[in-house]
Amino acid sequence: MKFYQIDSFTDKVFGGNPAGVCLLGKKWISDDLMQKIAMENNLSETAFVVENDEDFAIRWFTPMVEVPLCGHATLAAAYVIFNHENHQKQEITFITGDKTLYVAKKGDLLTLDFPADKIWQIDPIDSVDCFNFKPVELWRGTDEYMLIFENEEQVRNAVCDLLKAAKIDLSGLIITAKADGLGSDFVSRYFTPKCGIDEDPVTGSTHTLLTPYWSRKLDKNRLTAAQVSARGGILHLENCGERIKISGKAVTYLVGEIFV
Repeated sequence: MKFYQIDSFTDKVFGGNPAGVCLLGKKWISDDLMQKIAMENNLSETAFVVENDEDFAIRWFTPMVEVPLCGHATLAAAYVIFNHENHQKQEITFITGDKTLYVAKKGDLLTLDFPADKIWQIDPIDSVDCFNFKPVELWRGTDEYMLIFENEEQVRNAVCDLLKAAKIDLSGLIITAKADGLGSDFVSRYFTPKCGIDEDPVTGSTHTLLTPYWSRKLDKNRLTAAQVSARGGILHLENCGERIKISGKAVTYLVGEIFV
C-alpha cells in the first residue's frame, strides 16, 4: 500500500501538522485495518483515499477513532494526488458521507472548500471549564466547543486539563482570541484528548467554525489565522457563506509502503 507523510499548512518540514495518506486504489480495506494502520502511524490523522471514476472518496482516522471531517489530512491527500500521482486537473473532488469537499491548486497553494459549520452561543458549562483562563464567551458547533479568550497571550499560555477535557460530550475544545500583531487576524488552539490527540498542531476543520465567528466579529470575509501550537501553522481563509475556503501549503516528509 502506498503511504505518504505530509506536513500540512506549512512550507517547511517539521512545521504545520503531519498527516498520513494511504492510497487504496479502487477498493476500501476493512474499518478495523484502517484503524490499526492509523494507530500504528500514531499521527493525529491518517487519511485513506479510494479513487472513483471522476472523484475520490476519503475517510480519516485518529489513533483511536474515525472522525467526520479533517482539514489538514484532506490537504495532505490532495497534495499527494497533485504532486506524487500526477493529477492533471487543477481541482480534486472528495466525497465523504453526505459531504462534498473540493481542493483547488494554484501554484504551491492548495485551497480547501468545505461546508461552513453552524455555530451558536451557549451559557457557561462546568464540564468545558478545562483551562487556567476563563473564556469571555462560549460557543458550540456540530462537534466542538469554541471558547473565546480575552487576548492572544491567554491562548498561547493556556494549559488544558486533559483528563477533564477527555470527558466532554463533544469531540474537542477550540480556544481562540483576536490576534495582537499584524501578521494574522486571530489565533487558536485545538484540544481533543477524547479522540486520542492532546493538542492538534494545525486543524483545518475547526476553521469552519472559527471563520464564521471572526468574519462577523471583525467585519471581513478574508482572514489570516495562526494556530499557535508548538509546531504552528498559517491558514488563509475566505467566508463564502455556506462554504469556507481554507488555503495553505504542504511539504513531503516521507514516501513509503505499508505491508499488511
